[in-house]
Amino acid sequence: MRQILTSLVFLGSIFSLRGQIEVAGNKPWTDAGIDFEAGDTLIVTATGSMMTGGKSATPDGSQRNWKDLLKTFPLNEASRAALIGRVGGEEMRPFLIGSRRESRVPVAGRLFLGINLPPGEVAEGSFKVTVQRVAGEKKPAIDIPISKLTQDQLDTVPSRVVDDAGTQGDRVNFFVVGSEEQVRAALQAAGWVVVDKNIKDTILRGALESLSRQVYTTIPMSELKIFGRSQDYGYAQGDPLKVVAARHHFRIWRAPFTVDGRTVWVGAGTHDIGFDKDQRNGKLTHRIDSDVDKERDYIGKSLSQTGEVALLDYMTPKQTVREAKTAHGQDFFSDGRTLIVYMRPSASDLRSVFADVFCSILRKENPDTGEWGACSTYLQGGGKDDLELPAMPSKYRVLIVPGFMSSCFADAPAFHEGQEHLRSKGLTVELLPVSNDASEVNAAKIADYLTAQMKIDPRKYIVVGYSKGTPDVQVALANHPPVRSAVAGFISVAGASGGSPIADSIPGLADQWIQRFKMEKCEGDISQGFRSLRRDVRQAFLSSYPHPFVPTYSLVALSDATNTSKALLQMWELLRVFDQALDGQLTKSDAIVPDAKYLGAAVADHFGVALPFDKSPD
Repeated sequence: MRQILTSLVFLGSIFSLRGQIEVAGNKPWTDAGIDFEAGDTLIVTATGSMMTGGKSATPDGSQRNWKDLLKTFPLNEASRAALIGRVGGEEMRPFLIGSRRESRVPVAGRLFLGINLPPGEVAEGSFKVTVQRVAGEKKPAIDIPISKLTQDQLDTVPSRVVDDAGTQGDRVNFFVVGSEEQVRAALQAAGWVVVDKNIKDTILRGALESLSRQVYTTIPMSELKIFGRSQDYGYAQGDPLKVVAARHHFRIWRAPFTVDGRTVWVGAGTHDIGFDKDQRNGKLTHRIDSDVDKERDYIGKSLSQTGEVALLDYMTPKQTVREAKTAHGQDFFSDGRTLIVYMRPSASDLRSVFADVFCSILRKENPDTGEWGACSTYLQGGGKDDLELPAMPSKYRVLIVPGFMSSCFADAPAFHEGQEHLRSKGLTVELLPVSNDASEVNAAKIADYLTAQMKIDPRKYIVVGYSKGTPDVQVALANHPPVRSAVAGFISVAGASGGSPIADSIPGLADQWIQRFKMEKCEGDISQGFRSLRRDVRQAFLSSYPHPFVPTYSLVALSDATNTSKALLQMWELLRVFDQALDGQLTKSDAIVPDAKYLGAAVADHFGVALPFDKSPD
């Protein structure tokens, strides 16, 4: 009996389960009664329905109507009346739960469950929710030394931004130390969105987002300068109804120096709280909160909520600014300190490792044959090309799952030359051409294939997913748990993990291509396949399964107007308003699998990175 009791106490220390919780639609938040530690796993399932706006809503929510585009929701990207949650106080950013969510908790706090409705609105009914907490592995604390910004580096940065006329404006009030991918991913997780560059992009993006009924919160901000150039990125947080008059926002510039090789971002942030008259020209402009330190600290706090911040520090520049006026004449004040945000050193960034392997294979083995130029022509940044390459291991097999419309290009199979080269090295390479169906349909086919093949040969697979092949594989691993044991690793190449704005905005694109290029062998339900690529569909999946089930790696593709094929150039122009880093079908951020190891960026458009169209007679 003592052993049973001891076992139960031990089990209780790593696993918590609370009985069914009723989340009513007539109050915004319900205390779930469970505290989480950073690194714990949260597992939530929900059932039931509510009535809101004359419609029935499940925990996944109901579709918003056009009027909802003008309303403020706790989580703007989620559906009306969807089940949402937060860990910590009201200042913490909520996340989508829906009917199911399993994810690691980045920071400690109490779990609260809520309904995604505008303030003042209620729903009739309730959801029945079950919450599990699986304690994270308690690893010994490791003191990782963090190289810090020096006073000399701080003092080389101008204390204020300037406009085109050289008029000084907002003070530089924060720095972030971390890679571009790391910083952008953390900002996205914290709810910040990239702001449009100009009015033309605003109009185009607004039209595209309206077609998909998505909330538009990226009204552009003015171009201001440090280091003689305009901001590299502008970010904002704001609600649709309020964003015109009130929003958190900041601009960041890449600094001309690094901290121990890590990228440094220089930022100036303010909080718009209304409108004011521009003292320079009498026109209408935004009025900011005159206590600019509040926005500085808010930016640091929002990044800290992601669990990706190693240290928040403060430094005071030699030429500090405590009181001044903005470029349009409004007074502001500060304690003069600059916030320094140090992101955690990332073990998931394998760009340099992969680049050295890629460049060495290109020079020493030349898998594609023919004449090739510098390695950096094909892989962003390039790398060393003198690695000693070991023998190719044969203990794994390779399975390639190609992308959307792969059946339409049967005579140009994905990674054709790569397949042949690996086979010449003694590897077993298999191609599983799936149809143009929903990811759930293709996932079942992938699971059946893996199950059957493991009965023939016990060697595990390295699975390569290209384009829509990535979400197809992700769904297979999520919906068919037994096949996870068959996969040693999963590599996403230009994978549509986060979906594509193209699928949101131009659902008939696939049909246009089929007619234009006379592709008569296309198989499957293309409309359902295209729906699987919508961002709301993919984001809902990632909300339920935000962490990979097997070791996962991401390689993206990036192209510009000069190396994007004619078939994709029009799409490239449209996507450019969402992100300047893209491949003609996907933005860079949508092509990176969350929590995956990042391998880098191939210099190619979405087709060129994998499809050998030169081998096709069409």
